[in-house]
Amino acid sequence: MAKTIIVSNRLPVSLRHKNGKFEFKPSAGGLATGLGSIYKEGENIWIGWPGNDVEDPEQRAEIIIELHELKMAPVFLTKEDIEQFYEGFSNETLWPAFHYFTQNINYDENHWEAYVRVNQKFCDAIIKKASPEDTIWVHDYQLLLLPQMLRERLPGATIAFFQHIPFPSYEVVRMLPWRQEILSGMCGADLIGFHTYDDMRHFLSAVGRIMGLSNESGYIQAENRLINVDSFPMGIDYDKFANSAKSKNTQRIAKKFLGQLDDQKLLLSIDRLDYSKGIPQRIKAFDRFLEENPEYHEKVSMIMIVVPSRAKVKSYMELKEEIDTLVGRINSDYSTLNWLPIHYFYRSFPFEELSAFYAMSDIALVTPLRDGMNLVCKEFVASKVDMKGTLILSEMAGASKELQDAILVNPNDNKGVAEAIKYAITMDEKEQKLRITSMQETIQRYDIFQWVKVFMDRLDHVKQKQLDLQSKEVDADVIRDLGGHFDKAKKPILFLDYDGTLVGFKSKPEDAFPDEELKTLITKLSKKSQVVIISGRDKETLGSWFQGQNVDLIAEHGVWLKMNGNEDWDAYAEVDDHWKPDIKSVMAYYVQRTPGAFIEEKHHSLVWHYRKVESGLGDLRMRELFSHLKYMARGHNLQVLEGNMVLEIKRPDINKGRAATSFMKGNTYDFILAIGDDWTDEDTFQAMPEGAFSIRVGYSYTKATYNIKNSKEVRYLLNKFT
Repeated sequence: MAKTIIVSNRLPVSLRHKNGKFEFKPSAGGLATGLGSIYKEGENIWIGWPGNDVEDPEQRAEIIIELHELKMAPVFLTKEDIEQFYEGFSNETLWPAFHYFTQNINYDENHWEAYVRVNQKFCDAIIKKASPEDTIWVHDYQLLLLPQMLRERLPGATIAFFQHIPFPSYEVVRMLPWRQEILSGMCGADLIGFHTYDDMRHFLSAVGRIMGLSNESGYIQAENRLINVDSFPMGIDYDKFANSAKSKNTQRIAKKFLGQLDDQKLLLSIDRLDYSKGIPQRIKAFDRFLEENPEYHEKVSMIMIVVPSRAKVKSYMELKEEIDTLVGRINSDYSTLNWLPIHYFYRSFPFEELSAFYAMSDIALVTPLRDGMNLVCKEFVASKVDMKGTLILSEMAGASKELQDAILVNPNDNKGVAEAIKYAITMDEKEQKLRITSMQETIQRYDIFQWVKVFMDRLDHVKQKQLDLQSKEVDADVIRDLGGHFDKAKKPILFLDYDGTLVGFKSKPEDAFPDEELKTLITKLSKKSQVVIISGRDKETLGSWFQGQNVDLIAEHGVWLKMNGNEDWDAYAEVDDHWKPDIKSVMAYYVQRTPGAFIEEKHHSLVWHYRKVESGLGDLRMRELFSHLKYMARGHNLQVLEGNMVLEIKRPDINKGRAATSFMKGNTYDFILAIGDDWTDEDTFQAMPEGAFSIRVGYSYTKATYNIKNSKEVRYLLNKFT
């Protein structure tokens, strides 16, 4: 029976060494809460590192048994693994790169090798538990290589990946020497999820520029698979925080805390110690607020909780020292016998005490310099059951895309954050209620359980789309079937597109001439079948390339026909070219603005090429030109066609389908096969009579009977006919 395997760097429990024994402590994190509904069902399981190094084989055996009872399986890491893979590559290379702290990136080759090694350890551990029909959901930046490793071992498995931290722009990704391997690793998944659309956009851009994989509407075409990339903003367990805020125990704790603070407005700051959280900048903004607003002295206090993290790492020690110094100076400058501006706690708190802090605080100051999502702000809003309270939120946090009713600030704008604090303090209760109510509705609707459901539903949808395409894939059975029909036929005909079908694409169109292998193949095919090369190429090029070959040629999408044995070309259609000068001048304008673009003029069409243009810029200019030409085309009765890195404009009544139909008129063929690779070939497929076969090169949706991987596979298929 198929099962779901959750995989993350850490298990939802921590392994603690106490009094010579190991014990497990459950994690209270949001991910553990949300995925609890999955991994605790049926035969499902969670695989990850238990959080401590265990060298003794007997202790490992005991831990495996205990975790099995909890529906978990451990991946044991050595001290060296932890140091080089986790603390090294994950947190000294990927973490700063993905949070845009490029000055902190450590380019250590040994750390990279450890990262590969540990990802392989995870893969081996999963393979021991997984079956080909299972669903495997991999989480976060520590395991970016894992999806592809699993794909190689379990080609048919359903594999998903979710990134919980930001994904940076292409300009940052390209700095990493291992960028290709990282992106390839992620592309082993069927569904790749991010918190925000921006992260998704950055990933698609990097994949396009570095790997050369195109995408359309969030779908990457890779090899013989469609990969979906989408955004799924993660939520919290809303009811858990709302109910806790109402509980008598939380209210008792809050009352006790408030009793020590007198009647003050309370700002709350909760973070793990990390440079991405912007803690020093936040303290400086509060300092500025106090300096510019002396009337609020003894009326406003900040509760600042910093949860210890990586305490032995030098840069984190320096960050802690900076925070300590800033807090000490502000408290020294402003505090009185009855008032301390900042109540600073460098430790973690149990859930109920955190809940009390959320409930009793008037303002939450959540201003990370960069954050994938940030759940603290959502937890604060969910805890405001009295509908009073204000959220100041960084624009750089993923949550800002959802919580538009927060006071949004740039965390680098010292003055702006200080002004936001004053605005929050003076906000009337009516406005507070309106903002909190709106944000609570959003958080309640898109909670952690909805996040899991939407993600898993999307994964099912992607797999169904893949199956739809897979059912049309040219495999060994299809090749055998087509070969059988071809061999029995007395009068077969083949309609073959040229670029992208018989040959791969080249930077310069003139370089895509037929090689000796192709010439030999066409010669063999033409002895057993009527072969028609039907292309968008101009007649001069096509005629010279296939001179002496026993083939029929249809050029410029059906404008010209040259029958085998004829010296001259016949025009299928009379075309008025008076529109060309106007259109060409517009195309030339876009060539001037787009280095690498050029115009190809055919007898009855114009083509704008952008294969040699910088990735991204070419797509942008093509979209601009497409809109411009669409507008102009209406007045001239023209059609604008988007091809593979080309934009072509011509008359709509001239197309390959019409040409193919005219060609077959008056003839009876007992085997018809059409092969092409882009939208211009869809007209051919649609025009094919009942019983004909058609094949689209690539894995786009198509009217063709089948899909095939690439031009090499096309040649392999056609060679089977000879």
